[in-house]
Amino acid sequence: MTLKPYISAEPTFAWIKSSYSTDEGPDCVEVATPDESHVLVRDSKNPAGPRLDLTSGAWANFLPYASGH
Repeated sequence: MTLKPYISAEPTFAWIKSSYSTDEGPDCVEVATPDESHVLVRDSKNPAGPRLDLTSGAWANFLPYASGH
């Protein structure tokens, strides 16, 4: 997996908050898909902070581990 900043002409993305996240809790993760080949992941408590740029394949491989299946 390569971590690198995602550079795009589009400054905003539609971020989706995890269903496990709450406004009070520490587990606040959001994802966005700026195109078919990337998934961006960030901490919703710090939207201007760092974010991960994953390939869609790496994201698909990670999801079964995140969901416990």
